[in-house]
Amino acid sequence: MIITKKQLSRRTLLKGLGVTVALPLLDAMTPALATAAEKVKAPTRLFFGAVPNGIEMKAWTPTGLGKDFEFTRILKPLEAFREDLLVITGLAHRTGASKEAGDHARAGGNYLTGVHPKRTTGADIEVGISVDQVAAQALGHKTRLASLELGCEATRMVGSCDAGYSCAYQNSLAWRTPSTPMPPEINPRMVFERLYGSLESSLDPKRQAELNEDRKSVLDYVTERTKKLVNTLGPTDRRKVDEYLTAIREIERRIARVENDNRQLTPEIDKPNGIPANFADHVRLMHDLLIVAFQSDITRISTMLYSREGSNRAYPELGFTDGHHPITHHRYIPDLVEKVTKINRYHLEQFAYFIGKLKSIQEGDGSLLDHCMIVYGSAHSDGNRHSHVNLPTIIVGRGNGALKTGRHIVYDETPMTNLFLTLLDKMGVPTDKLGDSNGKLQGLSDV
Repeated sequence: MIITKKQLSRRTLLKGLGVTVALPLLDAMTPALATAAEKVKAPTRLFFGAVPNGIEMKAWTPTGLGKDFEFTRILKPLEAFREDLLVITGLAHRTGASKEAGDHARAGGNYLTGVHPKRTTGADIEVGISVDQVAAQALGHKTRLASLELGCEATRMVGSCDAGYSCAYQNSLAWRTPSTPMPPEINPRMVFERLYGSLESSLDPKRQAELNEDRKSVLDYVTERTKKLVNTLGPTDRRKVDEYLTAIREIERRIARVENDNRQLTPEIDKPNGIPANFADHVRLMHDLLIVAFQSDITRISTMLYSREGSNRAYPELGFTDGHHPITHHRYIPDLVEKVTKINRYHLEQFAYFIGKLKSIQEGDGSLLDHCMIVYGSAHSDGNRHSHVNLPTIIVGRGNGALKTGRHIVYDETPMTNLFLTLLDKMGVPTDKLGDSNGKLQGLSDV
């Protein structure tokens, strides 16, 4: 822990046996008499979230342009955040289209790269570097984790998953190199350990297991350091630290409950699975882990694959058990269209939870959401036709003032990668070319 008489370092850490707890941005990290130029500025965070199998566009696309637009049935969960978001219509991924089969693999592989994946089931996979990894390679040295890849459905990276295309394409959003996917982590326990450290690897395995069993919280290892820190802070910062540490402890408790429930259901498993059975519980837990990672500046770049392309996940909580992918090929049968619409809205309800939590956290001169650029969408529009144009896209957050939100903007089959170049610019990572880009996207920063 680094504490000075003048101010607290932005890199203050609470350290214990095998654990490291970074802190959120506090008022004490800026000198009391600091000028505007000297104040610690909240960093900009960048997130890309993808849902599979397209969206029912009639129930998604808003009516009206600019600020004069109406929230549709699917978008309704985000209505409370009207002034915080941009709805973008008319972006396309032409590089995902082909007369051949394999649309889901191509859609997954090119969503963040803008590159047509090489058709192969072997080790010679090739697509492109994804936008998140361009940002991570430029900014990753500023944080403990260059990026964080999350998911909510089990995936595999080998074999053929779609018409002779490798499973890697539809099971990973992030690509560090054209041939190196970054598989998403779906287990909340594993994500938690990445964020806050695990017990010392040099310990005897038996002793490590005993400590794991006895440990109630990573916070137990930093109790004294936390008390010393809190005694140096003002009331506002004390509240921020208390809320942040309470969030960490609550996440731990939720993970522990899941592990306990799973252990009782499947006692033959040696290592309990920390994955909730319910989709909403799983997604919200992953969202909360990402929020504390953003809040403490452990990472500034993240992706989340809510479900993989071609997913057959069922959502019995919605009142039916049809697999998601089959019913997207609904042939415009009203009953099936209705089911897909319900799934689309259900996904967005979970996303709205994420946005609400980001907006509720005070950070510097605004909220945590104000300092984010959160992109949500799908690599298909009409799942029935595997359409790669007019892709459903939302950006939430002002990106530290870089985006003028509260609008619906329409483009004319403009490459999605133009949006990515623009967001990279606003992250301070100017890039000339990404996939099939042919310029920057105009209209995001001006009204």
